[in-house]
Amino acid sequence: QKYGEDGLRGTRSYHYTTAEKLKIVEEFTVNSVPLQELCLRYDLNRSTILKWVRAARQGISLNNKRRGRPPKDMARPKKREPQTELEKLQAENLRLRAENALLKKVKALVEEQEARRRLNGQKPSTN
Repeated sequence: QKYGEDGLRGTRSYHYTTAEKLKIVEEFTVNSVPLQELCLRYDLNRSTILKWVRAARQGISLNNKRRGRPPKDMARPKKREPQTELEKLQAENLRLRAENALLKKVKALVEEQEARRRLNGQKPSTN
């Protein structure tokens, strides 16, 4: 009756803070404000207020829970500095091996492309 046809259409997307929830629960429990009046005043469902009251009595937090999938941690892991000379040399050796393997793959791809061009009758590029 309060909102007419608009009240039947949809719900709002406002989320009450913990302090607001506690205030509403306190009004209901301490000040004995009727549930119907709280529902109309704060535009809440009766079951929502009762759920908050039950949680407060059981000592459960009224904090808003985050919804959805938690965000991925996209940060790179922190690099730790090699402690000894041997570890430094091993890390450099590993990096150079990876670089060497990459260069070999690039060279093989270039040679494969040139072989395909030769088969098609094209001249090799100067790049």
